[in-house]
Amino acid sequence: MGPEKLRSVGFSTRAVHGGEARSKLGNAITEPIIQTATYTFANSAEIADHFEGRIEREEYGRYGNPTQRVAERKLADLEGAEDGLLFSSGMAAITTTLFAMLSKGAHVVVTDDAYRRTRQFLNQVLRRYGVEVSTVPAGDYSRLEEAIRQTTRVIFSESPTNPYNRILDLERVAEIGRRHRVKTIIDSTFATPINQRPIEFGIDLVIHSATKYLGGHNDLLAGVVLGSSDLVSAIRDLQGITGAVPDPFASYLLIRGIKTLALRIARQNENATRVAEFLAAHPKVDRVHYPSLASHPEHQIATRQMRGFGGVVSFEVHGNIDAASRLVDACQIPRIAPSLGGVESLIEQPALMSFYELTTEERLQVGIKDTLVRYSVGVEDASDLIADLQQALERV
Repeated sequence: MGPEKLRSVGFSTRAVHGGEARSKLGNAITEPIIQTATYTFANSAEIADHFEGRIEREEYGRYGNPTQRVAERKLADLEGAEDGLLFSSGMAAITTTLFAMLSKGAHVVVTDDAYRRTRQFLNQVLRRYGVEVSTVPAGDYSRLEEAIRQTTRVIFSESPTNPYNRILDLERVAEIGRRHRVKTIIDSTFATPINQRPIEFGIDLVIHSATKYLGGHNDLLAGVVLGSSDLVSAIRDLQGITGAVPDPFASYLLIRGIKTLALRIARQNENATRVAEFLAAHPKVDRVHYPSLASHPEHQIATRQMRGFGGVVSFEVHGNIDAASRLVDACQIPRIAPSLGGVESLIEQPALMSFYELTTEERLQVGIKDTLVRYSVGVEDASDLIADLQQALERV
């Protein structure tokens, strides 16, 4: 069953079979790991056929690997994209994509509630190369459009955003981009293709940290960019120079993880919704940031454009930074860690984990409250997660 035969099937079927040939090397049912950095040519004529486009084959490890190609096709099939390109990490996908699309004098618009390393790359690294950056509030489309200049080349955002789960109206963002002839990029890591497919709404490129939900088991680093063949091809050319490529074993682990993606996301959607509802009703929680709740500012947008609301629940504990720490330390099921998206529940305080070096005032300037807790809900039993949170909140 090849990808061309998967146009009308469901997401779980796509996750298992998409992007894979029915017959594999050695009659294996799993995708083989092609563990090589170098590929041989039969003769000089084959070299000419390769470079002149008459045959498709690998040349050298930095330019691709058969196991990697399967992962790319599988993800493109899930996302509804023409093509995909795998990287060694999510940040490698972001930085290489932006380097490929921007040059000196170009301008980028980015939303404020976005992953801090993305904003650091834009505001610190790219500024050194003459790229200008404007930051606008997530969800303020008037400010977003006002920020666009003649030199604007990219609108970059996340949806849902990290860590506050803000939801962008993707159709509106795509329309603004088309009208101004600006490319739109959405980091859709929190959603995954199961919950949201930005390309369906007109977004040009979608990026995922495949380390998170796509891999799903906290055992690999990878990133992917997905979109039209023309845009992805230009990024692939730069990747061949910069070398931010995934290794074959990580590609294999990613393929393996994706096969259960639809099952895992369904469970994590359900668990996170139940956890969010519990927290929203608890007197020691001041606010919960989760799109399924009617109190969420973009609840209606999320309901319209998402099939599920994701596995990350961010919430604000009543009190101060020490109260939030007592809650985190008292939890017995989730581990304290900075990542998300795996089968294990993880918990952290962004003020300590990602912004430890900043003062409270500096953290507030970038929107991070001392009492904020980010809970990446895993696939454990929801009743156990809630009971654990109940006992932990008694320490606050």
